[in-house]
Amino acid sequence: MKIGVIGGGAWGTALAQVAAHRGDPVTLWAREAEVVDSVNTRHENRLFLAGVPLSPSIRATGDHADLGDCDALLVVTPAQHVGAVLAQIDVGTRPLVLCAKGIEAGTRRLVGEVAHGVHPQAPVAVLSGPTFAHEVAAGLPTAVTLATADAALGRALAERLAAPHFRPYASSDVVGAEIGGAVKNVLAIACGVVDGAGLGQNARAALIARGFAEMTRFGLARGARAETLAGLSGLGDLVLTCSSTSSRNFSLGLGLGQGRAAADLLADRRTVAEGAFTAPVLREAAAEAQVDMPVTAAVCRLLEGAPVTDVIGALLARPLRNETH
Repeated sequence: MKIGVIGGGAWGTALAQVAAHRGDPVTLWAREAEVVDSVNTRHENRLFLAGVPLSPSIRATGDHADLGDCDALLVVTPAQHVGAVLAQIDVGTRPLVLCAKGIEAGTRRLVGEVAHGVHPQAPVAVLSGPTFAHEVAAGLPTAVTLATADAALGRALAERLAAPHFRPYASSDVVGAEIGGAVKNVLAIACGVVDGAGLGQNARAALIARGFAEMTRFGLARGARAETLAGLSGLGDLVLTCSSTSSRNFSLGLGLGQGRAAADLLADRRTVAEGAFTAPVLREAAAEAQVDMPVTAAVCRLLEGAPVTDVIGALLARPLRNETH
């Protein structure tokens, strides 16, 4: 099974490295010409993953047509661009493995729903979990959820992508895997705010727990399974991204907590903090599903420019309630 990777950022490059670990040929499509040149001539993605030597069996390209001989495509573009990018590619019935985490603005569709809308004949799988790209590319131990409704396809993809340091766990809960990845990005911003504002470790632990409760309520309302949300693609990813500045979303929250403006923080970034785009869409989707998500609403207020002290004060002043509700 020849793998093509759509997206030449850090995560796309790391997944190409995983797919090429046995020396198998992998095609990596990147929008940036400098990435294509760097990967092909130096076997390194100097723009997004500097310092990590890449397998010489990875061939980068800026031409979608070069993906034509790939048997499965890993889609690693930012969530808000998945539909537009896929519309330019002749996918047919080839499997799409979705590795972006988010909810489409305007439509409130999960990435899998976006992909199905563009290529209804293509089987869809979701790869998600606690994954910092630089660790995956460096060969450090990593486990992920690989979710698809087609069990045979899931086994084939897992066997192709599995490496001594990269362990996929099968799931049939595509919705649950997607929701965990999307919601945790928003919650990671909130945890960064806690650190940036100097609120302490107690507050961060409480926020992770209450944020996970929000993720679970929303996931169940959208048809996810509780055990998926408590697994690698939900709680596992949440713990990772809520506790490290290697997380783009946590770093964004850290700046907000220190009093910097969201517009300035986002303008400084070459890479995308998906949670900034997901938060307002998630707030709309939660209202539509009649799910209470106060942490998500607080992140939205911060991104809209509300003072940190006001937002935190409003969260802490909410009426007391039963923890399991």
